[in-house]
Amino acid sequence: MEKRRAEKLLRAARVHLQFRRPEEALNCLYQAQTVHPTESAEALIEAIHRVYYLFKSPFSYSGNGCGNEEIPSHAEQRSDEMARIQECRDYYQILGISRDCDENDLKRAYRRLALRYHPDKNSTPGATEVFKAIANAFAVLSDPENRQRYDECGVEVPQPPNTHAWHSCCHKNFEADVMPEELFDMLFSGRFPTGNVHMFSDGFSHAPPYRQRHQNERPRKSEKEEETTSRNTYSAVLQLLPVLLLVVVSVLVQIMTLSPPYSLLHKPSLGHVVRQETQNLKVPYFVSKNFEKAYQGASLQDLEKLVERDFMHFIQANCWKEKQQKSELTNLAQLYRDDWLKQKAESLQLDSCRQLSKLIGLQEGI
Repeated sequence: MEKRRAEKLLRAARVHLQFRRPEEALNCLYQAQTVHPTESAEALIEAIHRVYYLFKSPFSYSGNGCGNEEIPSHAEQRSDEMARIQECRDYYQILGISRDCDENDLKRAYRRLALRYHPDKNSTPGATEVFKAIANAFAVLSDPENRQRYDECGVEVPQPPNTHAWHSCCHKNFEADVMPEELFDMLFSGRFPTGNVHMFSDGFSHAPPYRQRHQNERPRKSEKEEETTSRNTYSAVLQLLPVLLLVVVSVLVQIMTLSPPYSLLHKPSLGHVVRQETQNLKVPYFVSKNFEKAYQGASLQDLEKLVERDFMHFIQANCWKEKQQKSELTNLAQLYRDDWLKQKAESLQLDSCRQLSKLIGLQEGI
């Protein structure tokens, strides 16, 4: 029941967005997240804030458009969450995930929070420190080795003064040298570090000490090795070049051979620029300039039957879409008692359906 209500609220939010009503859309989305949290709703919330409110001050939302339920203001929700993260010492609690979560859950949690508190889109005091804490927690937990060590040792404690040796794994600080912006770019550009993810200092009073940069870096390849690798790559490309050319030529020949003799739309790329009409139903279609030489008499009649059949399928699909859109708007208007949505649903014209009825009438009259 809760899931169905959340889905209805999500659909309502999309309708509001379609007609440039971001505040009503956000209200629906926050209600949906309260009823049944989903990644889709969270992504829409972040997208709205990026597009509509990136350069505006925080605001609160009214209940207009999605019922009269009382929803906490955006500023209050973010303030409570920031306070929770700042007080957290446990990396799992910072990201709001369980200890047995998988890699996908971990990445989803990081994406959600990183987008919310990224300094470029959140100017709230303390947001930058929260962003660093989020990235710091993710950097540790996303590396299997560091995560295992963290799970075994728990939250690290600062090293006491005048202590020179730490023998337990629990006293080892995590490696750190990737900045929060770099980590953010890695994940949101689709690439991700495969080795140890290094962290950064976030300036929090509760934050654990961090290990200095790893000294054992991979040795660089010698210039001779790089030159040999480059030469081998060049030779391999030269050997494959004739094969690649053959494949390209074969594909081009197939495209030219399999090009359809007509299109329902004007397509200069296929040479379909000459407008024609079928004799029976007067359906418009486009052909090439030498079409009349190839299609005459019986072959032309057979082709026009194909054109009319394709056009009927095209109109039927459009008619179904129009009915679906009108039905969804009508249901949403009834669900949320929204007069504006009701008027919008009533004003939708089923042009394709009328055209389909006309074509069916012409067919029956032939």
